[in-house]
Amino acid sequence: MKKYDLIVLGGGSGGLTAAAGAASLGAAVALIHAGPLGGDCLWTGCVPTKSFIHSAKMIYQSQEATQFGLSFSGSPDFNVMQIRLQESIAQIGRHDDPDRFRQLGVDLFEGYGSFLSPHEITVDGNEQIYGKRIVIATGSSPHIPPIPGLEKVNYLTNENAIQLKDRPHSLLVIGGGPIGVEFAQSFARVGAEVTVIEQAPTILFREDEELVPYVVKALERENIRLMTNTVVSRVNGSHVHVVQNGQESQISVDRILVAVGRVPNTKRLNLENAGVRVATNGSIEVNDHLQTNIPHIYAVGDVNGRYPFTHTAGYEGKITVSNALFGLKRKANYNNLPWVTYSDPELFHLGLTEKEAREKVANIQVYKAMLNEMDRFIIDRQREGMIKVITDRKGYIIGAHAVAEGAGEFMQEVVFAKHHGHKIGDLSHVIHPYPTKVGGVQQVADLYWREKLFGGQLSKWIKRYLKWFR
Repeated sequence: MKKYDLIVLGGGSGGLTAAAGAASLGAAVALIHAGPLGGDCLWTGCVPTKSFIHSAKMIYQSQEATQFGLSFSGSPDFNVMQIRLQESIAQIGRHDDPDRFRQLGVDLFEGYGSFLSPHEITVDGNEQIYGKRIVIATGSSPHIPPIPGLEKVNYLTNENAIQLKDRPHSLLVIGGGPIGVEFAQSFARVGAEVTVIEQAPTILFREDEELVPYVVKALERENIRLMTNTVVSRVNGSHVHVVQNGQESQISVDRILVAVGRVPNTKRLNLENAGVRVATNGSIEVNDHLQTNIPHIYAVGDVNGRYPFTHTAGYEGKITVSNALFGLKRKANYNNLPWVTYSDPELFHLGLTEKEAREKVANIQVYKAMLNEMDRFIIDRQREGMIKVITDRKGYIIGAHAVAEGAGEFMQEVVFAKHHGHKIGDLSHVIHPYPTKVGGVQQVADLYWREKLFGGQLSKWIKRYLKWFR
């Protein structure tokens, strides 16, 4: 039985980061993966879905050209969208080429790994290997709710929706979270009649409640029907029965897309043979060091149930390398973790929402500005949206949110500031080129000094000082 310093189960972002990092430091590493390297993000998640979203956006924006006297006709060609999507996967996938990892010294085993004991792994029940340390990074899969009749129809998930050759005439999206919203808007933009079902009182219910209405308005403007406080009771072929606020109705659709969350991929692992503890939702329990209850076994990415983002998995993979190989006790800290919903406009999230901040922190300050007050957004005719920064009483950033085109890009300056412990006032001193969207961040930060200088006791002293020198 061959022995390794580290065995990694899973070839997605977290697993590849851990395997490459450990091998580059001279460790003997085995990487067990089922299917091509790259994981859900490369093949069915981030990369293809964002390509799909971009193509749909191009089609939608072409309609705006009619105000300049241009005209367009015809229907979107799904084959072209597929070609662009596959080109993106092929180019980005070069980073995950198996030969790259072999050159780093990683031994690749294709198949499903499962535990025989706390240190022994078998690949598809055949080859057996031994790991001094083991990292579980097997990712997650779409959660399929137990709706009567759903299993009898050819429903879609994020994994196969992007593979359609023709657009459906009508589409029902079950779930108003980020995945559901992104797909709903994209399919509507290529001509589908879209209805979104969400059991919560609002879509995107984990986001700052003051910003979500801007996304709602944008979706409704594109004729997307949003049904909140609604559940699907049963499916009968093309007829979907829903209950909204106690009232039952029926919707007829061509296709159904299920987007109600993810479930960790743990069923094939035989975790009981290693004694690894699993939570009631199926995720693997880990401590702040990303260790399971078995200290030499770690879990990173979607499988640990914390934050289902590619950038989180990569971050956790880096921490695991140092902890597993060198016995360090680095803790995973998610206080500065941002995420983006890639709707149009984009919805950016960092730290606490205003509601959470008021519940957890005393004496908060909220600084915000509307896009119709920011020159670059006015120029680009993108005047609906806002930027909001939440601080403690000393001015340290505890949350930041934005709803605007490109918010996921221009708000990164705030991520840097929060990560390095800067106050909001520091962003006011940064020189930004004019006119840019990131200038809106500075405009919000200026509000901090305006309040400091022209409000309260300091303002009185300034007035006295100026009066004395007249």
